[in-house]
Amino acid sequence: MNKLGLLLGLTMAAAPALMHGQAARGIKINEVMTNNETSLQDEYGRREAWVEIANVSFSTYNIRGMFLTTDRAVLDPDMSVPERIKRMSAIPSGDSRTSLSARQHIVFYCNSTPAMGALHLSVEIDPGKPTWIALYDGNATQLLDSVTVPALGADMSYARAKDGSPEWQVKPADAATPGISNYIQVDESKVAKLKRNDPYGLGITVLAMGIVFFCLALLYLFFKFFGMFVKHRAAAKKVASIQPLKAGVKTVEKTVELGHKTNVILQDGLKSKGIDKETYIAVIALAIQQYTSSTHDVESGIITIKPKNTDWNDEYIQMTQFHE
Repeated sequence: MNKLGLLLGLTMAAAPALMHGQAARGIKINEVMTNNETSLQDEYGRREAWVEIANVSFSTYNIRGMFLTTDRAVLDPDMSVPERIKRMSAIPSGDSRTSLSARQHIVFYCNSTPAMGALHLSVEIDPGKPTWIALYDGNATQLLDSVTVPALGADMSYARAKDGSPEWQVKPADAATPGISNYIQVDESKVAKLKRNDPYGLGITVLAMGIVFFCLALLYLFFKFFGMFVKHRAAAKKVASIQPLKAGVKTVEKTVELGHKTNVILQDGLKSKGIDKETYIAVIALAIQQYTSSTHDVESGIITIKPKNTDWNDEYIQMTQFHE
């Protein structure tokens, strides 16, 4: 029973420390500017390098007593705590702004002195050079967060893609976000976006005119080809109306005749000239019949004329009424 009570007591005693350590893990270095020329200005009108700290957790945490440093020597595990504290700059207490609620941010000015205010730290940052920055807990023993900032141009910042995100990116001068979330989602209407991208309306004017002229061109092509189609159709009807049946029958007859002659030539040779044997036989038979007929002359070279009385000049027949 005594062992169980001792275990429960130790658990209850350690729980606040564990919760405190877990909450401290939500404190992150969120954005850094090492070369401040025209960006954020302190209350004295000076522009110094600055470091933004963000509470990415969903609970309030007071960061007073934490330490910021740019001296890599503090990474030595054998270094004593007092020696490590000498190489760090402590976040002063006594200012309500150091109590960060959920998703809140705070900006500290570097290359300064705490005597100038709670947000002024003596952390040394050389503008335009790569800089390592670390955040330690209030005991100066636990490294909460660190980042190596590359050499940055004037007013450029090195920030997380989103608050607490492991991905870092270099932001241009007009995209730095000190004291606010690094990722800003803006709901912009299409009309507002159009006004921003085309403030004078030149783009929309050219687009509208282009659409109108394109439609006119399509209409021109449509009516042109439609007119050509109607014209050719009328001409075809006119040609077809001129004795279409007669022309078609004649064409068929000529085609049949030509095909018949071609067939005969293929069978009997060119000497037949396309005239088949039946035609020759019919011609010869007709000639023999005419030769044997009495209508032809017997003597060669003499024409025989047989008289036939037609009574055309018979007066009695023509003038019967006068002989009664």
